[in-house]
Amino acid sequence: MTKNYPAVNRGLPEDWRSGIFLGRIETREGPTPILIRDGSVFDMTRVAPTMSALIASGVRSGGERMGGIEVLESAELLSPIDLQCVKACGVTFAVSALERVIEERARGDHTLAAELRGKIESVLGGSVRSTVPGSPEADALKQALIDEDMWSQYLEVAIGPDAEVFTKCPVLATVGHEAAIGVRSDSGWNNPEPEVVMIAGPDGKAVGATLGNDVNLRDFEGRSALLLGKAKDNNASCSMGPFIRLFDDGFTMDDVRVADVAMTIQGEDGYVLEGHSTMREISRDPEDLLRQTMSEHQYPDGFALFCGTLFAPTQDRDEPGRGFTHKPGDTVTISSARLGTLVNRVTTSAEAPAWTFGIGELFTNLARRGLLPA
Repeated sequence: MTKNYPAVNRGLPEDWRSGIFLGRIETREGPTPILIRDGSVFDMTRVAPTMSALIASGVRSGGERMGGIEVLESAELLSPIDLQCVKACGVTFAVSALERVIEERARGDHTLAAELRGKIESVLGGSVRSTVPGSPEADALKQALIDEDMWSQYLEVAIGPDAEVFTKCPVLATVGHEAAIGVRSDSGWNNPEPEVVMIAGPDGKAVGATLGNDVNLRDFEGRSALLLGKAKDNNASCSMGPFIRLFDDGFTMDDVRVADVAMTIQGEDGYVLEGHSTMREISRDPEDLLRQTMSEHQYPDGFALFCGTLFAPTQDRDEPGRGFTHKPGDTVTISSARLGTLVNRVTTSAEAPAWTFGIGELFTNLARRGLLPA
């Protein structure tokens, strides 16, 4: 993706002066954690050499001042996490649950989606939207749908007691603001998934939030849920950023619970699609998703947790009935008032820059810079 740095604040929200933000930039020395506070940018590598260690330390001040916010104007922004595991929750909104059922019934064939959508919405739409997951009412609805031969594995995680939690991609594989984002070259039915991403420390408690794009291949997962790994985990298939907004007196979990997320897709062919998502419609509270992620598991370096999306584009892009799918060159812009703006341009995973900077390379770099404790 051609680098374009048009704004000094590089995707920060309008109220950035009142918040505390963490991020990562590429410098001549290597990946560098930064803190943005009180109008200044601080190099935090001598406080903690990795973002995961910085978050675990709880430090929100100090570091070496690099200058004012203008230093971001020419900086290459990396994904704001490094050694954290990248987890994701699926089917946490009623609309996305119905679309997953449509994919399943269509067996990944986009030509059948339009016909199925009306039928499934008329049977399931109201009941799924009004049911509290794991409740006695959900159990009764499940049995009724089984009796009607309308039950689905996606409805199990939509209204059952257990959330879907999966690993999105390997450690260090996420890309940041203005990076190319990849879709498999052999996918013909896919879409972005704009989401709020919780950032948790080793204790599983959220310290802040950011934005993310959990790219989805509808044809692969629709053919079989066992293809989820191939549908979700590909080169450059997960973007995050631009920065993590830390919780403080002015930004709390309650702000996450009511966050609105807007998305625009602009194609080189002149196509424009606009979508909107609100966390008010999520079926499971973010704290519950964090708890289920930590259930009988540990994440000593912390984790990032995608909370799911209600965005499921059904508008036709080309011929009638085909629905939406990405084309190379699409620009995806995801924004939220308190979290900022994340922009990525779509390419194929085969054509995106190869992921070569792994855990071993990171520690080699940190050792060379004298940042590892003896």
